[in-house]
Amino acid sequence: MIKRLLVIDDEPGHRLMVRAVMEDNGWQVFEAASGEDGLSFLGTDSVHVVLLDMRMPGMDGKETLARILDINPQLPVVMLTAYGTVGSAVEAMKKGAFDYLSKPADNDELAAVLEKAWEYSLLLAENQNLRQKLGQGDPVQKIVGSSPAMLRVLDFIRQAGPSEATVLVMGESGTGKELIAEALHDASLRREKTLVKVNCAALPGNLLESELFGYVKGAFTGAVKDKPGRFQLARGGTLFLDEIGEMPVELQAKLLRALQERVIEPLGSVRPVDVDVRIVAATNRDLRKAIEQGDFREDLFFRLNVLEVVSPPLRERIDDIPLLVSRLVDKLSRKNRKEVRSVSPEFLDALMAYHWPGNVRELENVLERALILSRSDILGPESLPAQLLQAEERRDPLPQRMVSTALVPSFDDAERETLLKALEAHNGHREKTADALGISRRTLQYKLKKFGLTRRS
Repeated sequence: MIKRLLVIDDEPGHRLMVRAVMEDNGWQVFEAASGEDGLSFLGTDSVHVVLLDMRMPGMDGKETLARILDINPQLPVVMLTAYGTVGSAVEAMKKGAFDYLSKPADNDELAAVLEKAWEYSLLLAENQNLRQKLGQGDPVQKIVGSSPAMLRVLDFIRQAGPSEATVLVMGESGTGKELIAEALHDASLRREKTLVKVNCAALPGNLLESELFGYVKGAFTGAVKDKPGRFQLARGGTLFLDEIGEMPVELQAKLLRALQERVIEPLGSVRPVDVDVRIVAATNRDLRKAIEQGDFREDLFFRLNVLEVVSPPLRERIDDIPLLVSRLVDKLSRKNRKEVRSVSPEFLDALMAYHWPGNVRELENVLERALILSRSDILGPESLPAQLLQAEERRDPLPQRMVSTALVPSFDDAERETLLKALEAHNGHREKTADALGISRRTLQYKLKKFGLTRRS
């Protein structure tokens, strides 16, 4: 794909420099000498990124930015600013600019920032494609992800969905195993029938048995009428047995018989009932280890494990976080009746640096907290909990003991000193400094702003 850049700058020499640098990096570059000319160009052609000068005669950068975002709210705009207008550039970022560069920009830094903006525009386009799929009845429409790990899961769903085979979904808590079960049902020939869900960990054994198999009137005290079980309610459809690893061993034998013989016996009944369901089971336990420990029947495991799919943890699909954030922020904004236009690059970097022990469920909780606490319509790192902001800092070459809560005041001083030394060692080159520290350029930029380490200072 040809990367298309529009440079809006009243200085011909600077436009020429940008053209030379970016064409060497494989970009197609268009030029506009004023905000008005730039807006006219956007009205007739499309670009992936805009490089916009802050100070121009006539329509200045701020007004041009606002007009650009009116035309295309998702178009990444990188601001160009002189040293004296850095504050204005930061303000522009709050208004929707993607990033800013000081003039004259370092060639490597210019190419790196514009490349990052282009990647961001691709993510937005990818997310738009996902939105379009939602209206096309795609069975995997609820599952967000384009990482290799998730693409394997989506391919499995499309292949296994139309079959009648029992599926075992493995994975940590919060990875979306229930969404995979729903997608398998939606991709099946049973999709017109009911998907019935049972959480095997939520009920004690005797209650779980009556929930699964039902009971007849008089089966026990309080059974004043017949009650169908989940197997009967799911007839012709799919029965999802969540947390199957928590099912008591004594009940596993009855489940095994139901799967083998396709019949159940409600509590208190001597008359078997035929059942026609497809089983999808899920667990966050290692069932093979549970078998060794005597907590799970081996014959039931083989009956359930006809097809197996693993729902990957979020730490193994970090590239999916921008798409997940976009989907979740939309959902949470509607839920909390709060308008959020976008998230800042620093906010996204902090999310992508964290290890997410609670997986997507934890990500959703963090986003809801940030959305509620944010005072802006652009979510920034200041609305994130401390453990996320410290995630990248733990990668820095600092002693681990300095991360303790008791030493937080001195941690900032040590981090600032580390940044200064790293910048000094690499002659102020930001990309090399970021690589040496093991952090992204955007995170480095956030830290430099945090500690007031601007080019001028």
